[in-house]
Amino acid sequence: MILSMTGYGKSQFENDEITISAEIKTLNSKYLDASIKLPRTLSAYEIETRNLLSESLTRGKVSLSVEIADKRATAEGGQINRELLKAYFTTYQQIASELNEAPPDLFRLAAQSPDVIQNKTLEDVDPETWALVRSCIKEAAKHCNDFRQQEGDALEKDFKHNIDQISETLALIQKQVPERNANFRERLQSQLNELPKDTIDENRFEQEMIYYLEKLDINEEIVRLSNHLSFFKKVLAEPYSSGKKLGFISQEIGREINTIGAKANDAVIQHHVVRMKEELEKIKEQVLNIL
Repeated sequence: MILSMTGYGKSQFENDEITISAEIKTLNSKYLDASIKLPRTLSAYEIETRNLLSESLTRGKVSLSVEIADKRATAEGGQINRELLKAYFTTYQQIASELNEAPPDLFRLAAQSPDVIQNKTLEDVDPETWALVRSCIKEAAKHCNDFRQQEGDALEKDFKHNIDQISETLALIQKQVPERNANFRERLQSQLNELPKDTIDENRFEQEMIYYLEKLDINEEIVRLSNHLSFFKKVLAEPYSSGKKLGFISQEIGREINTIGAKANDAVIQHHVVRMKEELEKIKEQVLNIL
């Protein structure tokens, strides 16, 4: 199972007295980089909030936003900034007059302007209220991890497809090797036939042939690459897969593919190598987004 570093989670709590909301967004990052936005009344709990995030979210650029509003303030009607409302209303009237436009419902427009009506925050947060906020943050983190797992499931499916494509292409390369060797022998023999026969030492020719075929042999690379591909899929099937570990394996896969390409000496094999590199690039791009 793999988890994506991209995630989103939100949680809300509401009763007769307060409304609490917590929203978490996560993006790609090598380490846990938490950005926390809390109301002033919760500033004393910032360290505890940071510890809470580190317990639930191991890596990634994490943004947490918490809002808390006192519903009792609404009932008391203490939210309206009357002077600001009058200023907005007067300004809108003047603009409408200058533009010779029929004024719309300017009072409604002024009342909906910024900072005229505000949700009043609690002056003090008692332990009971903090417990509710804490629960809300934990629930948002859980939703975020659920989102990460869904994204991870989709990535895992893509990874398996990429690995299967590389494996199938590797099988085609292995099938092409005997023909490549035969073509190499034929080319070398053709070049030798152009030389005077009395200058050719058959024994030396066979020795040179064996030397170059051994130098261009890619059987070991094929075996190692096949093992790396199997190991990649094995790690994917683990209860918790590490993005760093998958990244290291993909580097080894790339090393073997490059060596096969360097030793190919065959157009067909080179084309297959290009296909494998294309699939590997897709893997490398997405591995960076895995926890």
